[in-house]
Amino acid sequence: MATTTWKNMPRPTKPTWLLTTTLTFAVTLLATGNVAGTGGTAAVGAAPRPSLDTSNVSLLSGKWGDDAADAVALAGGARNRPEHDPGSLYTVTRAIGARKLWKHTDPAGRELTGAGVTIALLDSGVSAVPGLDAPGKIMYGPDLSGAPVVGSTQDNFGHGTFMAGLLAAQGPAMAADGKPASAENARPDVQEGLAPGANLLSLKLAGADGSTSVAAVITGLAWVVAHQHDQGMNVRVVNLSFGASALQPYQLDPLAAAAEAAWKSGIVVVASVGNEGATSGGLLDPAMDPFVISVGASDPHARVAGWGKPAVAEFSSSGTADRHADLVAPGTSLVSLRVPGSTVDLANPQGQVAGDVSGRLFRGSGTSQAAAVVSGAVALLLQAHPELSPDQVKATLVTTAQLLPAASPLTAGAGQIDLEAALNADDRWASKKGQPAALDTPQAFPASTGLDGIELGGLVGSWDGARWNGARWNGARWNGARWNGARWNGARWNDGDWS
Repeated sequence: MATTTWKNMPRPTKPTWLLTTTLTFAVTLLATGNVAGTGGTAAVGAAPRPSLDTSNVSLLSGKWGDDAADAVALAGGARNRPEHDPGSLYTVTRAIGARKLWKHTDPAGRELTGAGVTIALLDSGVSAVPGLDAPGKIMYGPDLSGAPVVGSTQDNFGHGTFMAGLLAAQGPAMAADGKPASAENARPDVQEGLAPGANLLSLKLAGADGSTSVAAVITGLAWVVAHQHDQGMNVRVVNLSFGASALQPYQLDPLAAAAEAAWKSGIVVVASVGNEGATSGGLLDPAMDPFVISVGASDPHARVAGWGKPAVAEFSSSGTADRHADLVAPGTSLVSLRVPGSTVDLANPQGQVAGDVSGRLFRGSGTSQAAAVVSGAVALLLQAHPELSPDQVKATLVTTAQLLPAASPLTAGAGQIDLEAALNADDRWASKKGQPAALDTPQAFPASTGLDGIELGGLVGSWDGARWNGARWNGARWNGARWNGARWNGARWNDGDWS
């Protein structure tokens, strides 16, 4: 099979381990292989099977609020002015070219706003706040949070709704004269996510304390693959704004294998690299898997024009020569939707956007935000060219990214996402005129075998047309699930945070 030749793409010639602990899981090999220390190599022998523990701990979010960005956005006045705000949805959608894509149409004559594409969001749930409350905007899958208060339609933590706003917020498209307008002509203060026409599938993995487990993520990914076309959905993207640090290479990792399974089913998997900065020593799991799109964060240094020549955010995790971020996207001081009374909201009053008279907006930084920006961008490309495979989408984004000459490829990857250039490349490929050869070169990395021998079973429940009713696993509650005949044990999210 041909070797991948995309620029700045890593070659996983040897496995890497993340030694710094953000979301840690201890690995127990149950077969004849063994692990020599925290960074050792697995012995060759019978296929090892790691076992996982579903213990939950609180997950903390990235940085919320930014006085410098707030001051710039006020522009000497008392109200937030989105056109002056370096992190507003208006600014970000302009900076990476999304608003230019909204002016294009698909073969059916629809504006390129993500229409017809469903983005799966595995997070803390999504609340139907204004901007996400249009009929049919959100479909709700199973609640895997294990929270004592049932509410798969509620985001008690606040992280998932913020990401959903970046992905697909859809405000009333009003022009300056107050009349209805198309998305690209909407006023700057109208909250439009990257793909305002896309639908969302929300799977709630975390409750009010922000805790989840590796097992819940694997379950969620498996459920999305099994139901990606149910109820009129067209799940082509899954956003993973979190990560775990693994003590095993991706080739043996169950979470990486679950992400690959989604990728191979035709779903583009977008994962954040982590918020551990230049000393991280590697990417979080599943971003460490070379098949998926791993996203770091860029920083305009509190300037609207700064997105033209951004830096890599100081918090964005650095990779290795073998595996690093594929690209970066805006992830510093971004503005999205607030969940009043949520854990994040109550714990971070500084996150409320200064001068926001609506009280709807919140400001946050992290590679979580950057991943959501890319996921929304992917939905636009897939509306324009639904025939693209996940490998082709990734090749498009990597080969057309804006190079950041002053940044190391270990943190910046190929550079910052450039949607207009990406669409142009896809158009050339589709017309067979000067087509980029990379789009016809499949990724040829070794596949993960981390789920071999594991029976995932299935969640028992039903759709009522909007949400999944029931969250049982093989007829028993999740804590009764078993891993190849043994309890899930040995792996948990520890001292972790959403990226």
